[in-house]
Amino acid sequence: MDNLFQTLLLIPVIAIPVLLAITVHEAAHGWVASQRGDPTALNLGRVTFNPLKHIDPIGTLLVPLMIFTLSKYLVGVPFLFGWAKPVPVDWQQLRNPRWDMALVAAAGPGVNLLMALAWGLAIKIMALIVPFVPIPAELLYIFRDMCIIGILINLFLMALNLFPLLPLDGGRILSALLPRRLAFRFARLEPYGLFLLLLLLFLPHGHPPGLLGIALRPVVSSTLNLMPASALVRDQFPI
Repeated sequence: MDNLFQTLLLIPVIAIPVLLAITVHEAAHGWVASQRGDPTALNLGRVTFNPLKHIDPIGTLLVPLMIFTLSKYLVGVPFLFGWAKPVPVDWQQLRNPRWDMALVAAAGPGVNLLMALAWGLAIKIMALIVPFVPIPAELLYIFRDMCIIGILINLFLMALNLFPLLPLDGGRILSALLPRRLAFRFARLEPYGLFLLLLLLFLPHGHPPGLLGIALRPVVSSTLNLMPASALVRDQFPI
């Protein structure tokens, strides 16, 4: 019964930071696009913090939970992989399509970095409140774990989306930086992007985080050093 109760508690501890990370990430894409001249996402109601507008049941809920759990318990290193419904962007309506697409793409990882910082600050603020306000230990542990997951999820999503492969945000940014001829050739890889990511995720040993985790872990680890409560995160998760 205790194990069942702990498992049930784990669901919101993971689900709330995941939903926030993905929802705000997608809303940021749509908001920047609207600021740069394309109201498509705004008109479709995608510039919102309502997670129901962004959730893909498999990519947003099932896959991240499975990958996170498998990677933590199989190899001891937590890893997150998932996706939401992509925010539609009509590049022809952007004021400067080539560079504005890069700004739209960068908005998602950028807001994930800010959210990781916010989760870290939440731990610090709670530590300041506890001496003056009696809070049950169980609630403190739940809040602490949720903040730690929030930091990790946002840093992993930031690093993952900055990976220079289409259709990820990093691929969009790289495409804007490449000469036009090379950018055109690079764009032809987009239909195979998800397949390539899955290969990197499971190779060479057949389980996550694979080669993708090896590539992203230094980014997450170095950025974590800049976060409040980084020592607490490392104490719980060896990154």
